[in-house]
Order: sequence, then C-alpha cells, then structure tokens
Amino acid sequence: MSDTKQLSHKELIELVTTLEARIATLEVSKAKVVSDREMTDDDAIRATYGDLADKKHKEVAETLNLTYGQVYSARLEFTFKSVHKAVKAEGGRNRWVK
Repeated sequence: MSDTKQLSHKELIELVTTLEARIATLEVSKAKVVSDREMTDDDAIRATYGDLADKKHKEVAETLNLTYGQVYSARLEFTFKSVHKAVKAEGGRNRWVK
C-alpha cells in the first residue's frame, strides 16, 4: 500500500468518530430487519390474499413485525403450502406467482 496517507491525531479522532456513528446507524437498521416473531397462517393469508396483498413486501413486513424474507417466501409459495392449497381450492388466486 504505497498510497497510504499519514493522518494526524485530530484526523484519526474525527475518522473514528465518523465510523462509530456509521456503525451505530447500521446496527439500528439491522435491528429493524430482524424479527423474533414467527409468521402464522393468518399472516400469510393477509400478506398474500387479504388486506395487505397489494402492499410491497417491505411494507407488509413492517406492518406485521416480520422480516422481508418471511413475507417474500410466503407470497412466492416457498412456505405455507397448505395455506396456498386451501385458498386455491376455494378459487383464490395468488397474484405474486405467475
């Protein structure tokens, strides 16, 4: 690394302070993505066929306190297969699956 720059003590302190603030921001945003709650059949129905079916994955996840991945997996029928099978038997249609 021949392009290394010599930093003064003051510049190092400013850099560390900036990095600490960025890390804190990232930790907060990561906490919002993680959910301790398991998705239920009722959540899957609401997200895929019900009142939240027209909302974006992220918005549904925030509304139901779930992760984006939980909503995505349910809507694309990777999970909750019995829910999708029952709704289709009643004539329901999943707009998220082509």
